[in-house]
Amino acid sequence: MPYRAPVREFRFLFDHVVGLDQVAATERFSETTPDLVDAILTEAGRMCEDVLAPLQRNGDTHPAVLENGVVRTSPGFADGYRAIAEGGWIGMSADPEHGGMGLPMTLTTAVNEMMSAACLSLQLNPLLSQGQIEALEHHASDEMKALYLPKLISGEWSGTMNLTEPQAGSDVGALRTKAEPNGDGTYAITGQKIYISWGDADFLPNVCHLVLARLPDGVPGTKGISLFMVPKYLPDENGEPGRANDLKVVSLEHKMGLHGSPTCVMEYEGATGWLVGEPHKGMAAMFTMMNNARLGVGVQGIGAAEGAYQHALAYALDRKQGKAPGTGSIVEHADVRRMLTGMKADVQAARAIALMCAVSTDMADATGEAEWAARAALLTPIVKAFGTDIGVEVSGEGVQVHGGMGFIEETGAAQYCRDVRVTAIYEGTNGIQAMDLVARKMADGGEAAYRLIDEIEKTAEACRATMPELAKPVWQAAEALRETTEWLVEQDMQDRFAGSVPYLRGFARVLGGHIHLLSAKAEGGTGPRAALAEYYIKRLLPEHSANLAHARQGAEGLYALSVEDLVA
Repeated sequence: MPYRAPVREFRFLFDHVVGLDQVAATERFSETTPDLVDAILTEAGRMCEDVLAPLQRNGDTHPAVLENGVVRTSPGFADGYRAIAEGGWIGMSADPEHGGMGLPMTLTTAVNEMMSAACLSLQLNPLLSQGQIEALEHHASDEMKALYLPKLISGEWSGTMNLTEPQAGSDVGALRTKAEPNGDGTYAITGQKIYISWGDADFLPNVCHLVLARLPDGVPGTKGISLFMVPKYLPDENGEPGRANDLKVVSLEHKMGLHGSPTCVMEYEGATGWLVGEPHKGMAAMFTMMNNARLGVGVQGIGAAEGAYQHALAYALDRKQGKAPGTGSIVEHADVRRMLTGMKADVQAARAIALMCAVSTDMADATGEAEWAARAALLTPIVKAFGTDIGVEVSGEGVQVHGGMGFIEETGAAQYCRDVRVTAIYEGTNGIQAMDLVARKMADGGEAAYRLIDEIEKTAEACRATMPELAKPVWQAAEALRETTEWLVEQDMQDRFAGSVPYLRGFARVLGGHIHLLSAKAEGGTGPRAALAEYYIKRLLPEHSANLAHARQGAEGLYALSVEDLVA
């Protein structure tokens, strides 16, 4: 079956699990009526089904190529991008002052997931623009905002982020790109950047690069880095693309997946750039973009998981093999049913966690309350890591459902695996997300985590009378998470880091139990969502115990084997 946008699932989660009504009750987002939400989901879903999904295979079989210095994109991508831009989907949450819709990030998150499921390699383009829009809204001068934001929001121009260099990956402070003052308020940017997604495209009149570079008086490390706007074409007096800037795409990376998304090596040779924000404060400005992107990348993983699930389900419904009961299709085999049900349960859990994070972001923006901001910050690394891990795992399970045909490229099952794999790496590897969770996000002594755990236990207590077999294990899992968090915040950073990945995974598993319990409660304890909740809570939630036990082992055991032992 072709891709089908999960509009009904989003509506259910908005109404019964993540609390979109809280967002709509604020003055800032008071126009987010149920009718508007329905219209947004329906129209975006239709575009994803009818326009973007048919482009999924094109990006894989006809990759972007570099010809005579121009990036030629996959067939149909220009029309797909135009549909995204003309629908206003890029600037959904952007400031209306510059042409945005001013809608909650929660709605943008839902639309981004649908676009990711339909065609991940194309969706990456507007995601980067959305991040750049937010960075400029927070840090750019009024003049820069007036020039760039309307064109980025409309999709006339696109945006990128330039951090990584050959010698400076996760260690951004090791960058060598230089910014020399030109004496007229502009800067000459010189250096090379790698892994620049959508660094160029033949359907865009201009591409706007946000580039991290060091001023002559910049100190070593991240504290000496500044951020610059460096467009492909320098805007003329009318704000239109004028003279070509001194930058170029040197090559495109040959990648495992996401072939339709050109990943560029960029060379800046004294290119003209403008400072964004304060000198030497570039990392703060870039983190605004990166935090936006981390939620977005987690959602990319979830979207890919949804696409892989639907693809596998369609195959399982059609494939006749063995002595299966009922329809005779492999969907009736117990192990295939196990895989499909687990895929569906994990996608729904990850989706709701992402929407919880988006709601927290919206509430923080609308109310200015520190507790909402802390919750959004806590959930961001969980969304990014768990969402992309689930994308990798579910797409791999999708290949398994196909059996031998999953290993054959013509079925398209393997593409989901190859495309989504990088989401666990870019925008900060999932290991770095876990380290961020146990370090920066626990700098409050775990208070934000404890507030969330309190809510989980409160929900479980409320469900004890009607669904004791589901409520009890969720409460117990939350208490185990509380105890591990209490242990964690008392440890030094090396011990925290050693258990950070299993801790994050255990946290996500407990959140998933909470989400499925809320879903079952909304159905009165019966029906398909209650059945899915029972599957998750009884079969997947128990993984939290092993994860949290792993998290509490500390660092010492990691170094019991010497480097020589590892090599031997």
